[in-house]
Amino acid sequence: MKIELHKIKIKDIFEGYRNNNEEGVVGYGGKLNIRPKYQREFVYDDRKRNAVIDTVRKGFPLNVMYWVKNSDGTFEVLDGQQRTISICEYLNNKFSILDEGNRRKFFNLTDFEKEQILNYELMIYFCEGNDKEKLDWFKIINIAGERLTDQELRNAVYTGEWLTHAKSIFSKNNCPAWNLAKDYLNGSPIRQDYLETALDWISNSEIEKYMSENQNKQNANELWLYFQNVISWVKMTFVNYRKEMKGVNWGDLYNKFSRENFDTTEIENRISKLLKDDEVTKKSGIYKYILTGEERWLSLRAFTENQKREAYEQQNGICSLCGKYFKLEEMHADHIMPWSKGGKTVIENCQMLCTQDNIKKSNN
Repeated sequence: MKIELHKIKIKDIFEGYRNNNEEGVVGYGGKLNIRPKYQREFVYDDRKRNAVIDTVRKGFPLNVMYWVKNSDGTFEVLDGQQRTISICEYLNNKFSILDEGNRRKFFNLTDFEKEQILNYELMIYFCEGNDKEKLDWFKIINIAGERLTDQELRNAVYTGEWLTHAKSIFSKNNCPAWNLAKDYLNGSPIRQDYLETALDWISNSEIEKYMSENQNKQNANELWLYFQNVISWVKMTFVNYRKEMKGVNWGDLYNKFSRENFDTTEIENRISKLLKDDEVTKKSGIYKYILTGEERWLSLRAFTENQKREAYEQQNGICSLCGKYFKLEEMHADHIMPWSKGGKTVIENCQMLCTQDNIKKSNN
């Protein structure tokens, strides 16, 4: 990993400055990507924004910033985005600051004051290295101000046409992925949640490996097609939408079960029954349970401490299976008739078992 400290004057960063909501923010003669397209916008409140300008005007040092140096000689701001935008927007006369009781934009300053700002030197680290080195370093310095999400950190590493295309689909307000799947995914496109979810699904949770392998491709069509297939499969398999379907790990289920044929009528009947079952405390887990048959996804209702104590006293501390005495804390509450056969979590269906017998019964 190569990291070099540079001093760069504000006037050099402001050269060629453009701020466009859709196309991002650039500066430094067009070589610096200050805010990439479709990345969420950090907005300083007036107090923080004005404090940046006040610091520069007084000649006090700002915290160091970090730029990623790309192989083509261009840069991306990793840390210091909002400070950079605040400075450039002030030079662009987009806001004023209060100075001795007067509101003053940049054009209201004296020539001396203007030159003082333009010649102020920012301390900036240029970071170069392979993908893993950069990602590790970015995680270390991701400590100040508005923290970047894990996916935003990955985006800073795996730049290129492929990522730009992927973000146009998954990382923009009202983007295609949001329009298709907003009822099925948690999070926000702007926070990179949709992109991260799609990448997690298609890569089986090996996001960085997948991004590295696809970084130099011209488009993200494979990712978009896969994502559409997942959502289409969900809609065809679970025909009636319910709010509990939002946030389920659909990609994992698609990867494991999309080639199987299901009776959608039977699935719907089972879902309806499970939603009415008071023993099921995690309704969103119904969908994984339907396909896997694993009860752990349902978070079935457990016996209360009072129920355990009552059953223990009724048994006089004797394990129902081995007939030996144990202390209360050495025993486990067990359903005499399991939930799968209609058993309820009531005192009449509770028995206390020693640890060994409880394990034996669970494995049968």
